[in-house]
Amino acid sequence: MERAQRLRWVQSSLAGVDHLVTSPFLRDDVLLTRVGGVFGKFMAEYVLGYILYLVLQIARVVDNQKKARWEPFMPGTLEGKTLGILGLGEIGSEIARKAKALGMRVLGLKRTQGRFPYVDQLFLETELPNFLPQVDFLVLTVPLTPNTRGLLGAPELRLMKREAYLINISRGAVVQEEDLLRALEEKWIAGAILDVFAQEPLPKESRFWHLDNVLVTPHISGPDDPAPVSRVFCDNYRRFLSGGPLRYVVDRRRGY
Repeated sequence: MERAQRLRWVQSSLAGVDHLVTSPFLRDDVLLTRVGGVFGKFMAEYVLGYILYLVLQIARVVDNQKKARWEPFMPGTLEGKTLGILGLGEIGSEIARKAKALGMRVLGLKRTQGRFPYVDQLFLETELPNFLPQVDFLVLTVPLTPNTRGLLGAPELRLMKREAYLINISRGAVVQEEDLLRALEEKWIAGAILDVFAQEPLPKESRFWHLDNVLVTPHISGPDDPAPVSRVFCDNYRRFLSGGPLRYVVDRRRGY
């Protein structure tokens, strides 16, 4: 990009564009667009799939089958559980829609006011201390920006219920990882589903691998399916050639 003096437009193949927004080689006059309308359905199913894994105690069932152990127990239900979504963009809104269909109470936190039909209560970012203690499952869907980097640290994690789970599908750096490790090791919270990390691939020596209250997935919550991503690019390319407005333009001052 540094040498591309005639560059006018960059189309990312991802929803998150923090790596491009912070690039010193992307000139201010270059238009940047992201992929929209693609990843929400995948990420909503990831979130609800792993919540069901926890609530239905699927790991217990698998372990009992391996041991040929008949152990009846009462599985949980999603109905009435509170899902907190930190970030109500396209992905967060789709998670809210599907969670409501399963009977969950949905809380959302956003920088600005808005109307979200599947959110029972909306909090602004200044209300984070009131938002966190209410959730059974906290999902992070915010973009990585200077405002969200290190957003959750020890003070915030201590506000959560001891029975609560953290699910991070945004960026690893949104959470202060040493504080999260301590919260998990000392059981400030019940556990975490982590798809993203500050360093990827996650180093073999990371303590996250060995915690029995953590599930590590290799950044797969929003798979790069070539077909829908290509459709977004082709649509924008036609618009670019005709001089029309492009879709999913990134506001580089805001970071998304």
